[in-house]
Amino acid sequence: MSDSKLAGQFLDAAIGLLERVRDEEAEAVAAAGAAIADTVASGGRLFAFGAGHSSLAAQDVVYRAGGLALMNLLAVPGTVGVDVMPATLGSALERVDGLAAAALDSSPARAGDLLVVISLSGRNALPVEMALNARALGLTVIGVTSVAYTTGTTPRNPSGSFLRDHCDIVLDSKIAVGDAELTAPGVQAPFAPASTVVTSALMQAMMATAAEKLAARGIEPPLLRSGNVDGGHEWNGRVMREYADRIFYRR
Repeated sequence: MSDSKLAGQFLDAAIGLLERVRDEEAEAVAAAGAAIADTVASGGRLFAFGAGHSSLAAQDVVYRAGGLALMNLLAVPGTVGVDVMPATLGSALERVDGLAAAALDSSPARAGDLLVVISLSGRNALPVEMALNARALGLTVIGVTSVAYTTGTTPRNPSGSFLRDHCDIVLDSKIAVGDAELTAPGVQAPFAPASTVVTSALMQAMMATAAEKLAARGIEPPLLRSGNVDGGHEWNGRVMREYADRIFYRR
């Protein structure tokens, strides 16, 4: 069986994007990691939010082996992934004005906490208002988005702005408008999106930086271990007991 030419092209495209964010977003990643470390050290709580497929990168850092135990998912029902039926409802909810404020008001987030908002386009009401309202509440907001959308599309929210306009720190995923890396003869639509690969990598780079910053201060990073290695459950139980007041996915 011959190798797939298009598979190789996609992997090359993804690698190229990863190299770009490594080289071009290093300063932003460092700032984001430092902000996360500052929040942990000062007793704050960590949250991640994303709607639709952007929620995948948010979920990837919550209750994750090798990840910070303090990272909580700030979920808006109906917008996390494609489990809502019909799946198109999730896309519609992203455009509902006022939903983000209601979600934040009913969440445990408070001043001094940190929220990572993930949105590829950064143009819909839900992520934009989530960042805007979080900052008004006194949270530090990190945005992970594609800056290309700010020039290649128009805002689709009442403020007429993009996610990047309401963040303390912005990480640019470099994903092109449309999120499809490949075209091919006989295929009418572009295909092979890479946003999940790159956004998840940026999230993990932030977490790694935060762990490094905490260790440099003499603070043991509150990391989880795999439950599938000997001693993992015991380790995680200790971490969760120590930080029980800042972990919300067990309640």
